[in-house]
Amino acid sequence: MAIFVNSETRLIVQGMTGRSGTFYTDEAIRYGTTCVGGVRPGKGGARHLGLPLFNTVREAAESTQANASLVIVPAPQAGPAMIEAIEAGIGVVVCVTERVPQHDMSRVKQALAGTDTVLIGPNSQGILTPGQCKIGVMPTVNAMPGHIGIASRSASLTSEILAQCSKAGLGQSTTVGIGGDTLHGVGFVDCLKAFRDDPETEAVVLIGEIGGRGEEEAAAYLESVDYGKPVVALVVGRHAPRGRRMGHAGTLSVLGGGTAEDKIARLRAAGVEIAAHADDVVSAVARATAKAPQKAAAR
Repeated sequence: MAIFVNSETRLIVQGMTGRSGTFYTDEAIRYGTTCVGGVRPGKGGARHLGLPLFNTVREAAESTQANASLVIVPAPQAGPAMIEAIEAGIGVVVCVTERVPQHDMSRVKQALAGTDTVLIGPNSQGILTPGQCKIGVMPTVNAMPGHIGIASRSASLTSEILAQCSKAGLGQSTTVGIGGDTLHGVGFVDCLKAFRDDPETEAVVLIGEIGGRGEEEAAAYLESVDYGKPVVALVVGRHAPRGRRMGHAGTLSVLGGGTAEDKIARLRAAGVEIAAHADDVVSAVARATAKAPQKAAAR
């Protein structure tokens, strides 16, 4: 099994006919993802990459039984595109677009409230269930099927940790790029809950950064439940100047909160095994797994 996407996922691409949309749709098809169509207003009835184009997401969903959408359009159109997919009842919406305006994301969050749609992103690498489904821009070369669930705010570190885990024989159930923007869809807690319920996931790796409250919220959640699976965290940015914006909207530490030290302390107090650096993640998984039987016995 996996979380959010699997071999039964049926994908449409909003923005498929653009240069990036064409490239990443083709990559998804080559990987084995079931792509069933694209959305391009005014191009309904045409075909691209051998797939049908539709004027609206609702038309595409009704015609193809799509249950997932990749939003890969310019930032000014990304918010309305996500809302269109949500209102059409698409189950999983993945947005890789960067710099989506905050006021647009506020509207997206309002549209999302009360629905069953899972939103991944924006500013996300996407999601990858090895051997089954790839949605987004996440590299697949170092991925392999297995039992490690990964949720990450950092695109570059995701690729590195995938490579490290696979090299050590630790395949992945699903890797989720939750995105680094301040306003986004699923976060660490959502992923932790999904991985907890997934029988194929045996351990979880969180890749965090300075800024935001996602890591602290994950710690609070883990303290509130008997999670039952080893959790490892890598939090980067320990040497970043306080209050400095680093790279993207979500990476900002202010007023003494959101620093790497704060996050590491909270996660460690919640029983999470802390990886000192990227090269330590595999060892941290081994340490956490070794401690798991001791915790179970203590319970």
